[in-house]
Amino acid sequence: MTAVQTSARDLFRSAYENRYTWDADFPGYTADVTYKCGDKEFHGKAKVSPDPRMGFKGEVTGIEDEAVLKAVQGQLWEIAVHRVRRPFEKTHGNNTFRFGETHDNGAVELLMGGKAEGDRYEVNNNEVSLVHRHMHGTVVTINTQSSHDTGEGYLSHKYDSVYSDPKTGEKTSGLSLFEDEYEKVDGYSILNRRAIAPADGNEPTAEFLFTNIELLK
Repeated sequence: MTAVQTSARDLFRSAYENRYTWDADFPGYTADVTYKCGDKEFHGKAKVSPDPRMGFKGEVTGIEDEAVLKAVQGQLWEIAVHRVRRPFEKTHGNNTFRFGETHDNGAVELLMGGKAEGDRYEVNNNEVSLVHRHMHGTVVTINTQSSHDTGEGYLSHKYDSVYSDPKTGEKTSGLSLFEDEYEKVDGYSILNRRAIAPADGNEPTAEFLFTNIELLK
C-alpha cells in the first residue's frame, strides 16, 4: 500500500488496524513482577483485568516503596491501555488526515486535523513508526526502531520517547530508550520484559520483569 493508491486516512487506518490487540474474549492475567534498577530490586504481584470504562485496568500489590510502586503501576497501565481493541472510527472518527513528507526510508508522514490538530504520525510498511501526540498538557514523541509480527498484528520491540512543551517545542524530559519482549500465553502475546534506559546514560536502566503469567479464569 502506498500514498498513491490510497487516501491518508485509509493509510493510517490500515496501520492502526494492524496493531496487535487483545480480542473481546481476553480475560486478563496475573503475574509476578520484579523491578530492577541499579542495585535496587523489588518484587510484587501484578493483575490486569477487564474494566467496563477503560477496557482493562492494572493492579500492583506487594511493593511498599511508593516511587517504585508508582513506576510499576504506570508501566502496567501502559501495557493494558495499548492492548485494548477499539474501532478506528471510535478513536479517530473526529480526526482528519493529510499527507506530509515521504522520507527516504519509505515512511509517510500524516498530519492530523480536527480534534487532533497538531498531532502527526508516520506510517512505514503498514505500521505506525512514529507518534507525535498532544496529551494532558504535554507532547509525547515516540519513534519505533524495530517491531515483530505476531501473526495477528505487530508489536513494537525497540523504540524511544521524549516529552516536550506544546507551546515552545522545548524538551521537558530526556530521551528514553525502550526494549519490550513478549511471550505467548494460551495464544495471547503478553509483555514479560520492558527495559527503559536514559539515552544519555546518566541513570541506570530500569527493568520490569513479568513471570509466571497466567490468564484469569
